[in-house]
Amino acid sequence: MFEKVMVEASEKLDFVDNSFEPQLRIADQRFGDFQANGVLPFAKRKGLNPREVAQSLVAMIPQSDSWETSIAGPGFINFKLAPDFLLNWLLKLGDSETAKRLLLCDSPKKITLDYSGPNTAKQMHVGHIRSTIIGESIARLLELQGHAVTRDNHLGDWGTQFGILLYAIKRSNVSLDQLGNEPVAELEDLYRKGNTWVRENEQAMDEARSELVKLQNGDSENQILWQKIRDLSLHSFEKVYELLGVRFDYSHGESFYRDQVDNIYTSLQENKICVEDQGALVVFHPEHKRFAKQPFIIRKSDGASNYATTDLATIAFRTNEWKSQHIIYVTDGRQRDHFEQLFLTTRKWFELESLEIPVLSHVWFGTILGEDNKAIKTRDGQPVKLMDLLNEAIERSKKIVQEKNPDLSEEEIKRRARIIGLGAVRYADLSQDRTLDYVFSWDKLLALQGNTAPYLQYAVARIHSILRKLHQKSSAVRNAEIAPQTDAEISLARKILFFPLAIEQTTKELKPHTLCVYLYELATEFSSFYNQEKVMVEDQKVQDLRLFLCAKTLIILEIGLNVLGIQILEEM
Repeated sequence: MFEKVMVEASEKLDFVDNSFEPQLRIADQRFGDFQANGVLPFAKRKGLNPREVAQSLVAMIPQSDSWETSIAGPGFINFKLAPDFLLNWLLKLGDSETAKRLLLCDSPKKITLDYSGPNTAKQMHVGHIRSTIIGESIARLLELQGHAVTRDNHLGDWGTQFGILLYAIKRSNVSLDQLGNEPVAELEDLYRKGNTWVRENEQAMDEARSELVKLQNGDSENQILWQKIRDLSLHSFEKVYELLGVRFDYSHGESFYRDQVDNIYTSLQENKICVEDQGALVVFHPEHKRFAKQPFIIRKSDGASNYATTDLATIAFRTNEWKSQHIIYVTDGRQRDHFEQLFLTTRKWFELESLEIPVLSHVWFGTILGEDNKAIKTRDGQPVKLMDLLNEAIERSKKIVQEKNPDLSEEEIKRRARIIGLGAVRYADLSQDRTLDYVFSWDKLLALQGNTAPYLQYAVARIHSILRKLHQKSSAVRNAEIAPQTDAEISLARKILFFPLAIEQTTKELKPHTLCVYLYELATEFSSFYNQEKVMVEDQKVQDLRLFLCAKTLIILEIGLNVLGIQILEEM
């Protein structure tokens, strides 16, 4: 709104041209609610006095009962919202469904999200959690705004490793129908044995290669074994996804595209995008400083395809079949070069083929560290199994719940522990800037104070407690008749008002921690409000206002936590 006000004011001034941008941001509360910072860079470019430019702009802004305008420093323009404006906005916010409609974007897109992507025949470990929960959170964020999101779990289910695994299965004379309670763990052990055998014996390596060739050529026995391995793996992954509340529309792994790679080679060669180099097909990008000499290999010297080939086929499929306008990949930051080269190659290829080029984004993340600041591992140096981590979070939460509420039934203790523990693990990850490494600490992530999931869940439970005492449901709370007046009331109303901006900024950067910061600040603001102002007071209009603020806070917390995939509790 204020950007429009500023632009309209600037258009009335002869000396302000189209290069002026308001650069609106949330202001320090001491000076106002919103601050326009665009005057200073504009004045500097034009050789003008910024204070005088600001004064001229303010003179062109229409007077309004909804806000006050002031100038600070050399030319910062501040807007302070009137209490009545805050009340009217909160009334417009309405209930949860109305609030969600306010967040819908004007131009929804068809978006494909590629995340999680574990390898079949291997257990999911702690390294998979970041892609899985960051990806799911972004999917929910985009769906909240009306985008049509397709979730695709691009499994690692094809390649050299299957030759080794098939060789190990046959040499060990193992029946996949008779594996124990942890079939994927047994498959992992078989692969390790096979890997040892092929390293120690050239004949074993030749036999493993032979098994791979038979699989790739459609040998029925190997195809059946491969499909069983894939099915067992997917069943194992689904247990983790169900626990985390993660779902996928498709699990089109690398195998799905194996019949499409020849078309990729042909098309890239016909368009002269790739060249042969030492027996391999590669793409160079001479216009790029680093990739001018660093090849993007799309077919190895032995004729085999690789990640690059499959990823090109994947983009073509998603664009042609799903009509994806935006494709987002959520992976480890160590794959940045790969995706940068992939995107450069795709744009050149699609342009020469006269195809519509989708927006391509790589949402990358850092590493989870142990308390020793090294990649988190078990005592024997192995990656921590993801299911073990999640179960430990639940068990630790169970002890906390039992100590706090010893009279609860065992079933209720388990339910609360599951919600608290899983929420804590998710939030510990999502609340970090995804581009940074972070240290995993049980004590911090389960704390009831500070920027944690239990703190936010407790804020939700506290509001429900207030509603119960007044025999109210949040959906039935009466609208306030008077505007916020006290500092605590105004501060809380102001923070609620900023929710759409938090969603907008989170979407712009695809960084869930931005939303986490906002929700933590909202919960902190609510705690301050609750400690300063009694909700149950004799003045009915004041009570209605404060209960109204509680209900609106609850709506925002619940919508925000749902985006993060964190369940709530009405009692803690």
